[in-house]
Amino acid sequence: MFYLPRLFVNHAMVEDEVTAARLALMERKLYRFMTILAVPALGLGLWLWLGYGIGGAWLHAKLALVVSLLGYHWHCGRLVKVFAEGRNARGHVFYRWFNEFPVLVLTAVVILVVVKPF
Repeated sequence: MFYLPRLFVNHAMVEDEVTAARLALMERKLYRFMTILAVPALGLGLWLWLGYGIGGAWLHAKLALVVSLLGYHWHCGRLVKVFAEGRNARGHVFYRWFNEFPVLVLTAVVILVVVKPF
């Protein structure tokens, strides 16, 4: 989740075809690996949720953040296809900011789990 957008930054900056093809291959393999690992993570999260239930608004907020990360993952998959087809229309600065989103969400999730503010 953290490294794939960094590959997008590098891919957006590259100018030669060989490096672009190598980055596209790395992006595709990493995205596939992330998806495979997301399945058991979601399954275990669902198992915990069914076992302990939802107890508090902080958990609803955390689940909303997790759902936003699922959307982010899906969007990364679309970007992998865009880069593989050579159709990227955005510069590396966009992807540098795009790279910060999961860090901010992870920080918010940790704060919600530790502090349980509401």
